[in-house]
Amino acid sequence: MPHVLLIEDDASVRDGMELVLRRHGYDVDTAATGEQALALLDGPGGGKVELAVLDLMLPGMDGFEVCRRIRARTTAMPVIMLTARGDDSDIVTGLEAGADDYVVKPVTAPVLEARIRAALRRAEPSGQAQKADAGFAGLVIDRAGLTVTKRGVPIALPPGELRLLLELSASPGRVLSREQLLESIWDHTFLGDSRLVDAAVGRLRAKIEDVPGKPRYIQTVRGFGYRFGPL
Repeated sequence: MPHVLLIEDDASVRDGMELVLRRHGYDVDTAATGEQALALLDGPGGGKVELAVLDLMLPGMDGFEVCRRIRARTTAMPVIMLTARGDDSDIVTGLEAGADDYVVKPVTAPVLEARIRAALRRAEPSGQAQKADAGFAGLVIDRAGLTVTKRGVPIALPPGELRLLLELSASPGRVLSREQLLESIWDHTFLGDSRLVDAAVGRLRAKIEDVPGKPRYIQTVRGFGYRFGPL
């Protein structure tokens, strides 16, 4: 039974979401503030939490800072952020802080539950792991162990970024559109939001590229999408 941490300051919204998630078979812990959520994660039961649903607009410590602190603790746990508006700056900032996905409130129960299921699937070992290990100009991708090193130094990647790297590096030189990446990695089967892909590429470049602004490994093909080098 997956264990979810729901961080939402509005008691009525929090209670409604908790009820929905429990009806779908999830164990749920709740927190009304970021400080409560981080204390719970650092407590004896924090290791059981498999995913966080995080409202951005929290009293005290805001959701952006909470997300950053969660990411400093672990790269493995998916974070889905909740935003009251489809505001581009909020969404981009949240994604850059390390969120794996986002939903705009008010959100329906089927949409929230589908996003949670998709995020938990991304956190599972990838099918790409069956292919051989690959080395690219100092970057080594161990597909069996699901690890990445650069010049011998381990690079910790959260599930979405690791899957993105595995997907792109599986066929070096092949251009993949944002729509293809949304469907294969985020399970978004509709014409989704390219900001998810662009933000994940940006975070990944910051970790694997020598100069993120002049990438060798992940190149942008304007008007089409992305391809894996290296140059």
